[in-house]
Amino acid sequence: MRHKIVAGNWKMNGQLQQVIQLSNQLKESLNSITDVQVIVMPPAIYIPQVRDMFAECKIDIGAQNVYPKDFGAYTGEISAPMLKDFNCRYVLVGHSERRHCFHEDENFVAQKFHHVKEHDMIPVLCVGETLVEREKGQTEQVIAKQLLAVCERDKNCFRDCVVAYEPVWAIGTGQTASPEQAQDVHQFIRKLVAEINHSDAERLPLLYGGSVNENNASALFAMPDIDGGLVGGASLNAKQFVEIVKCIN
Repeated sequence: MRHKIVAGNWKMNGQLQQVIQLSNQLKESLNSITDVQVIVMPPAIYIPQVRDMFAECKIDIGAQNVYPKDFGAYTGEISAPMLKDFNCRYVLVGHSERRHCFHEDENFVAQKFHHVKEHDMIPVLCVGETLVEREKGQTEQVIAKQLLAVCERDKNCFRDCVVAYEPVWAIGTGQTASPEQAQDVHQFIRKLVAEINHSDAERLPLLYGGSVNENNASALFAMPDIDGGLVGGASLNAKQFVEIVKCIN
């Protein structure tokens, strides 16, 4: 059975006191929730602080980025072994902001994906199309290219991972895909993965991301192939994020 997940990507937001306040609020509100896997992804510099604050909670820690080498002369980068030292279990790879702002191509995203898996962590692979690509009817083509890039090396790679569909046109814009639009893409993703490995497709958690909030989460999470959400801006507000988590049921 696929497990339910709500992940909060804090992006490059917050300073120490804000991080402490938000973590305390989440700990108080979410510690009793057991039927949803909650993940928070703080800026890397605050991962140790958040790890310590959630030490006795069921909330998991994730990282927003990773470099696909164990060590070396890669100034400013962070490796999977470093993240494991602080109990990071999940790592975002292929987020649209990494693809578009930092020009990470499919090959580099695939390297990150497999680097995370090699260290027994769970990659959260982000896929999604731009507005221009959607308007041209290229959504499925774009998603397929992004998914197939990671399985060239290993046909079983979708085991023990998470895929998040984030239409680029809906990230941070206030726009969101309708539940039906999101379901269509999630269903396509599951069918494509099933062609590679049927059992992996049945177990693969698929998350929706793109201006998820407490008002649209229930309708999105009610779709049969949507197993949760990857939440951006709303994850910085404890009350909003908690309400989104509650919507999973």
